[in-house]
Amino acid sequence: MKKMLMTAVLGMALSMTSAVMAAGNVAAGKGKAAVCAACHGTDGNSLSDAFPKLAGQHEGYIVKQLMEFKSGARQNALMAPMVANLTEQDMADLGAYFASQKTAPGAVSEELLAAGEQIYRGGNKETGVPACMACHGPNGNGIPAADWPKLSGQYSSYIETQLHAFAKGERNNSPNGMMADIASKMSDAEIKAVSAYVFGLK
Repeated sequence: MKKMLMTAVLGMALSMTSAVMAAGNVAAGKGKAAVCAACHGTDGNSLSDAFPKLAGQHEGYIVKQLMEFKSGARQNALMAPMVANLTEQDMADLGAYFASQKTAPGAVSEELLAAGEQIYRGGNKETGVPACMACHGPNGNGIPAADWPKLSGQYSSYIETQLHAFAKGERNNSPNGMMADIASKMSDAEIKAVSAYVFGLK
């Protein structure tokens, strides 16, 4: 547990000492977000769980992901061409716009509620999985200063896909590999349960 705490603190420090980003403009971002609407919805609430909700997500986290899609640090065949010509200001404006929108609420399956809540709030001491809320907050609102994302209301299938990607090493853009380490210790059932649980958080 001490090791996980130290890793978390170090990860936060690294995120907070990253380059200062440009200030985003919500109005400018709204115009630039028109091209994002086909997948993510006009207000960032995508209509398909194949695409993540961006509404209400922290500005810094959105900018970080856009920058990493552009640099190749995060691989995605659909996103790569979308970000290719974005400037840092474009990214900041998009981040500001989507952060200003309200996340559409989700609902958690009753059969997965208890198991998901246990992992999210208490982790699994036997396998070394820490409580998700340590970084993502008790209500899934994340930690903006550390660029740790908001999870509440996010589609469960998207969260599940990302956790599996971290576990398999297909996604590796979390500070110091924190998410890869955590996800690799989770069982498929735990991943499914916690993914369903965060969908219902408000």
